[in-house]
Amino acid sequence: MNIFRLAGDMTHLASVLVLLLKIHTIKSCAGVSLKTQELYAIVFATRYLDIFTDFISLYNSVMKLIFLSSSFSIVWYMRHHKIVRRSYDKDQDTFRHWFLVLPCLFLACLTCEKYTFKEIMWTFSLFLEAVAILPQLVLLQRTRNIDNLTGQYVFLLGYASLVRNRELL
Repeated sequence: MNIFRLAGDMTHLASVLVLLLKIHTIKSCAGVSLKTQELYAIVFATRYLDIFTDFISLYNSVMKLIFLSSSFSIVWYMRHHKIVRRSYDKDQDTFRHWFLVLPCLFLACLTCEKYTFKEIMWTFSLFLEAVAILPQLVLLQRTRNIDNLTGQYVFLLGYASLVRNRELL
């Protein structure tokens, strides 16, 4: 087990738990970008296409399920929960996040090692993860109102990406 991967996974898990704690206990997603959450759902959906076909380890399978389910549950809460969705500020979260997807897919096609669907999607997920935080950062800069839990979430998410992808630096 790679210590950096473990540290990145645990830090990312902590960031998700902080965000879910905020959403579940306060019943608010104020200051959280739905667009970033949608991008992370796409990241994990495309990265973990092999979840039911390739078994690596129990740890690997459990983490894949946790990241997939937590990403989609956060998006569901923000879009459909009758109380939480009212706290989402659609007027401030205006980053055009779909413009990030196509360039990441193009780069994935240019740089992947094998030209299989799973390999292209895995490479795409790496590029998309690198920019998925941008809508959240723009939202925080726009609102200038960062509560403690949202600040911790963003810090932990950035740190997890840095640790997990340290060899890309």
